[in-house]
Amino acid sequence: MIANDQQTNPDDSTPKKTKATRTPYNYHELLQALEQQGKTIYGAHFALQDIDRPVILKLLAYFLQDEQVALTEGIDLHKGILLTGRVGCGKTSLMNIMRLITQEAYKPIIISCRHICFEFGKEGFDILRRYSTSSFYPYTSIPRVYCFDDLGLETNVTYWGSSCNVLAEILLSRYDLFISHKMITHVTTNLNSNELEGIYGNRLRSRMRAMFNLFAFPSETTDKRR
Repeated sequence: MIANDQQTNPDDSTPKKTKATRTPYNYHELLQALEQQGKTIYGAHFALQDIDRPVILKLLAYFLQDEQVALTEGIDLHKGILLTGRVGCGKTSLMNIMRLITQEAYKPIIISCRHICFEFGKEGFDILRRYSTSSFYPYTSIPRVYCFDDLGLETNVTYWGSSCNVLAEILLSRYDLFISHKMITHVTTNLNSNELEGIYGNRLRSRMRAMFNLFAFPSETTDKRR
């Protein structure tokens, strides 16, 4: 049984009380194991901070596919995750660590949005297909799960005179595949929903609401890179 002392509202980051939830997992031990894995990967300074606990518990419930905790936390296990938070709060690190507890077919492939744009600049429009309509494991209909890291930091890219908002096109295509093939996508970003709409437009923002669970770090979360 897990007793979540706090639940974070994505809109105002205000902690709210939740009741105890029955679960087959020992979240206290899992948090300790994750912190140890983080120290192994990132160094002895790595630590899971109490202020981030609500977000980390939600990530655990999602990647463990813990239906009872997901129900209590309002998490849709059939959607992806939009993980938002200030610079340096640990979004990418946590997504990397969560791969360790995820079933092989559903492990997210984490890739920088800037890297995808660099690929587009070199290889052109085939890159859009690589991360959307061609994003299936060989000889299967199982979609690849990608986590696009640092959405919003990339820029429009030109290939042979044609300018393209690369990530917008990829996400729009993956939305169609989410509807038709249950293709899951995860995203990390430093931006809020209004800032994302300013870059990608209302059309994509509307689809992102359908594609993602919103997990937001509290605004008080510190920059762990300092």
